[in-house]
Amino acid sequence: MRWGKWLLGLVTQNPGWKLLSLAIAVVVWGMVANEPELSTFATVGVEYKNLPDDLEISSDPVSTVKLELRGPSGELRGVGDGGVRPEVILDMSAVQPGERTFRIGDGSVKLLGGVILVRAIPSEVRFRFEPRADRTVKVTPHFTARNGYEVAAFSVSPDSIPIAGPASRVARVETVLTDPVDIPAEAGLFDSQVNAFVEDPYVRITGQPRVTVTVTIRKK
Repeated sequence: MRWGKWLLGLVTQNPGWKLLSLAIAVVVWGMVANEPELSTFATVGVEYKNLPDDLEISSDPVSTVKLELRGPSGELRGVGDGGVRPEVILDMSAVQPGERTFRIGDGSVKLLGGVILVRAIPSEVRFRFEPRADRTVKVTPHFTARNGYEVAAFSVSPDSIPIAGPASRVARVETVLTDPVDIPAEAGLFDSQVNAFVEDPYVRITGQPRVTVTVTIRKK
């Protein structure tokens, strides 16, 4: 009996406000229901998460995909034009060394409510994974030419730098080069501070890339 009175009170209290709320809800529903459904394409970046620390991506990664989307015009209006963009997020927590194909579908695409994914172009992306390798390699200075003068001797400090990356690519790196070291147009002993770099873009320097090159210049 008490529950019946309580429920009756909920229905009969503030009837004006309740009717107004109902009217607003009906109007909003009518606006959404009558909103035309459109389709559009959006180019979005491919992101990933949970890649194990001991693995590296060694293939050329697919950085973007094109999504064909369908939904109410109001939801699609801001897509690709500064609004809330859809996202493609790949979960790499279960990957092993070797090749792995990921499907671009509802499970990997984050969309606004009311928007559906029609298709992705491409519909699948493939990555190659390798164990991470760390190694220390020698630094080789690169000298600019100077008429009438030449390098008689040089030393580099530090003379080796640690690198890391996919195992097969790290194994192929024999040395890291420096930025050009200018040869002064006079004889003597000179120090130059320059950065070292790895030519393979998949391999990175994990230590301090700046080195000091001490060079002895003599006249030819």
